[in-house]
Amino acid sequence: MNYKTYNDLDVWKESRKLVNQIYTITKEFPKDELYGLTSQIRRCAVSIPSNIAEGCGRNHTKDSIQFFYISRGSLFELETQIYIAFDQNYINEELLNNSIENIATCKKLLNGFINYYQKLN
Repeated sequence: MNYKTYNDLDVWKESRKLVNQIYTITKEFPKDELYGLTSQIRRCAVSIPSNIAEGCGRNHTKDSIQFFYISRGSLFELETQIYIAFDQNYINEELLNNSIENIATCKKLLNGFINYYQKLN
């Protein structure tokens, strides 16, 4: 591998930024959503860099790629939840667009990383 640890990966760094953005956004959600959409969105966002890290810690390429795909699925899930938050008027259009743009960046980076990792086999 060309990197020392998962901490060196741009995809991991960008997904951490996304998590921080999501936590900031969800602090403004209604308190009655604390155990609903707020919790769901946060757990989903946290799973993205977590699964990238776990995938990097696996001994077999196939296992690693499976965790990267789980992370990718979480990005799509998070995107849907952000749209739902917008539909419920928990976020405005600017926050929606900014979040979707950051999610798209993470998707591109993760897809590139998955493609790179698959070639290691």
